[in-house]
Amino acid sequence: MTFDRATYRIIGWAAGSVLCLSYASSLPRVGAATAVPPGTTATRQLVSTMLNNELTAAQHKDHYTYISHERSDRTNGHLWTERVVETNAGKIRFLLEEDGKPLPPDREAQERGRLAAIVADPDAFARKSQTVKDDEAHARQLLTLLPNAFLFTEPRDDNGYLRIDFKPNPGYQTQSIEERVLHAMTGTMLVDPKAMRLHEIDGRLPQDVTIGFGLLATIRAGSTFATTRDSFGQPDWKTTLLDTDINGRAIFFKSIARKEHAEHSDFIRIDNNLTVPQAVALAEQS
Repeated sequence: MTFDRATYRIIGWAAGSVLCLSYASSLPRVGAATAVPPGTTATRQLVSTMLNNELTAAQHKDHYTYISHERSDRTNGHLWTERVVETNAGKIRFLLEEDGKPLPPDREAQERGRLAAIVADPDAFARKSQTVKDDEAHARQLLTLLPNAFLFTEPRDDNGYLRIDFKPNPGYQTQSIEERVLHAMTGTMLVDPKAMRLHEIDGRLPQDVTIGFGLLATIRAGSTFATTRDSFGQPDWKTTLLDTDINGRAIFFKSIARKEHAEHSDFIRIDNNLTVPQAVALAEQS
């Protein structure tokens, strides 16, 4: 799911992206699911179906405009309020406030100048945005090994959702660096039993993960991620909360902030074929 952030960005690095993704057919409702023994084929099938729904929905995403409140590495620790417009080329962002205050005239002029440069060279904007798209696609690929790489607890009712805890499957042999990071995670998922879509996922690293004796990557114990996604009508589930706190360094994902707290609201459905100039004009509307 996206893992919209956002999406998707959640699962270590993989986790951070993975969050923001994930998705149903012949699976039990809440009452029946609680009768499934932990770690059985039925439990893994439930998770597999949820993930398949997420991956399918990710290929048919509708576009929205929304308001984002974000404090992260990207914002240099400031709280940025932005209007975001989704396009096929990438997300257009227009900064409205910083730390709760409107931008001064010179800063707003700089922001409009930045957007004017995007309109002047939309291809350059699309190329830059491709980095994020590549990371999201990679994260979706990693999601497919979730049913085999983890052991799951018995699904249980949590205010109408299915709560499923997960931990590494010691019998699973990782095949890549990213899988190693993903496989080290423990956490919890909340699954909507009717739509069989991912509502929440959070994870943490209980111990350090080092790659290449720490030369390629070191992710510290205590690193966490969390993502909440909500339905805006099938197949549209959007990331409304994203929280990552990754301590360490890695070379896998180029676009994932190590520290980020973002809340998204005021979603409005827009034309999927909006051009970059049209999206910029929409973002700049007062």
